[in-house]
Order: sequence, then structure tokens, then C-alpha cells
Amino acid sequence: MRYDNILFDLDGTITEPVMGITNAIIYALDKYDIKVEERSTLHKFIGPPLRDSFKEFYGFDDAKAEEAVGFYREYYAKDGVLENDIMPGIKEALVTLKDGGCKLYVATSKPELYAKQILENLGLIQYFDIVAGSTMDGSRDKKELVIEYLLNQIDNLNREKTIMIGDRKFDIEGAISCNLHHMGVTFGYGSREELEKAGAMYIADNASDMCKIILGNN
Repeated sequence: MRYDNILFDLDGTITEPVMGITNAIIYALDKYDIKVEERSTLHKFIGPPLRDSFKEFYGFDDAKAEEAVGFYREYYAKDGVLENDIMPGIKEALVTLKDGGCKLYVATSKPELYAKQILENLGLIQYFDIVAGSTMDGSRDKKELVIEYLLNQIDNLNREKTIMIGDRKFDIEGAISCNLHHMGVTFGYGSREELEKAGAMYIADNASDMCKIILGNN
């Protein structure tokens, strides 16, 4: 099976976001005198909508979570967008897929404004036909809402030739909700167990294997 339309998650799939995200979370939590002893405990914030994470992991109510997101963005908009890197092998994979005739897209729960800034800063924006993200007000932060928002912008879409790729269960669940094929990657922040439990059709351990699956060469 070869896929023509490739939807990518951003954080942990295309980009290595850990410093920008965790620094912004530490900044926000400090406003509540919450100290983070080990940065790795914040890796669970990478993937799900930010408001949900503040509520789930720190017990914030809706109002406090909204306030915390505001503090997070105070840091992220200025410094966090610059604290990103490219995941190993991804730039080469994007070139291979474009040369192979694929259309590439981004579907991320990160605000669309930040996603575009990050891809521009990293020199990757030109590989993607559309970059779709969440809204600042949280009205489009669930992955399935972002995917549908993106799909509605693509003319004559063949969903059977379209695949969503990401490193967390939210990417797989979003794709299933939108009736898309899906692939999990283990080089990000979700485990193989998480991806298998979510029902991933394919799992790739590196960018090269990911390309082979997409192009039907596996």
C-alpha cells in the first residue's frame, strides 16, 4: 500500500520540542510556586492539548488551566518557539517523500501560529502544502478537530490514500475518528506499548522505516 497524502504530527514526530515545551511549563508552574524537580516528568505534556494536561497532571480547574496556558504562552511565544530541533532523519525523509510525489501536511494540537513559526525557523515550511494547528482559544485543540479542519482544505481527497503519522496515542485516535489510516513512530514521546494499545496500523522505529511504509517499500 502506497500513500499519497501524508499528515504529520509536529512535536515528537517532525520536531524535537522538549526544551521549549518544558521550559514554558516550568515558567507557568512557577507562577503557582510549583517546583519541578525532574524535567523528564514533564514529557507527558508533549502531545495532548495543554489545557487538558494542566488539569490532568496538576489538578487545575478550567479557569486555572486557562490562566496557566496564558503564562505558558508568555514564555513560549518569545523563547519556546526557538527552542526546537529536527527529529533525526526527518529532513531527509521529507525530501524523499516530496521527490516520491507525496503531498505533505501538518496536523498538530499546537497553535497554528507557533507551528508555522517553528517550521519556518527550522527551514522546513516549504515541504508542507498546509500546516494546520489548534486555535488560541482552545476551540480546535483536539487532534480529530485539527485533522478534519485540515482535510476540509484538500480538494478531491482520497482518504484511502491518506495516512496520519504521530508519536502519541492522540494521533492514532484522531486518525481513527476521521476514518484515516495511521502510523505510530517510536522515536518521539510515546512508547510502542501506547501506540499498539491505541491500535496503530503500522509502527516505525525510525524515519527511514517510516518512509518505506508510506511509499509501499516495506
